[in-house]
Amino acid sequence: MIHTTFTDRAVMAELVAKMLWEIKAVHFSADKPYKLSSGMASPVYIDCRKLISYPRIRSVVMDFAAATVLRDAGFEQFDAVAGGETAGIPFAAFLSERLSLPMLYVRKKPKGHGRNAQIEGHMPEGARVLVIEDLTTAGGSMFTFIDAIRAAGGVVDHGIALFYYDIFPDAAERFASGAVQLHYLATWRDMLAVARAQKLFDEKTLTEVEAFLDAPLAWSGRNGGVAELAKA
Repeated sequence: MIHTTFTDRAVMAELVAKMLWEIKAVHFSADKPYKLSSGMASPVYIDCRKLISYPRIRSVVMDFAAATVLRDAGFEQFDAVAGGETAGIPFAAFLSERLSLPMLYVRKKPKGHGRNAQIEGHMPEGARVLVIEDLTTAGGSMFTFIDAIRAAGGVVDHGIALFYYDIFPDAAERFASGAVQLHYLATWRDMLAVARAQKLFDEKTLTEVEAFLDAPLAWSGRNGGVAELAKA
């Protein structure tokens, strides 16, 4: 008989999804879609920043993040953990404590005065840095921080997001072309699975959410949002 443990991907994903639903960090609204900064219409919205206000849940999630990194990247692969401004900063503090590593944080842009620093903390030349964000959609914001660390002489081969959209094919290509392995705990499919199992919404809403996850831009176009994302 095989026993699952808390290092099992599926177990962790389901538990993270349950915890995010419990603290009301996840929202489904098919009738009145959310408008994202990209111009997309979306029936789903998530705010992982709420985790910082729930210490017990936050602690379990960070244990899962540490276990994921150690299992999939290795035990002595990093010299520091860096969080991106602003949502990634508290999670970098939590994870660096778990992994007994120095913490850094990275600004979106150099601060414009003083030392004009973009990276705060001590990062020696050649330091192997793990970048953490609360969530990533297609990797754009994470690479803002990765590129800054690399430009300053750091090495970034791995990133971790507590939540990964996992619905845009371009995201996998972005991480592959950027030579970064992305680790993550849960995705929208995990959120939908828990919502179905717990009967959190009517079947029409769940079906619309699934249609969005299967073809997000097509769903957006049908519901008042853009049907094509602008190229960076």
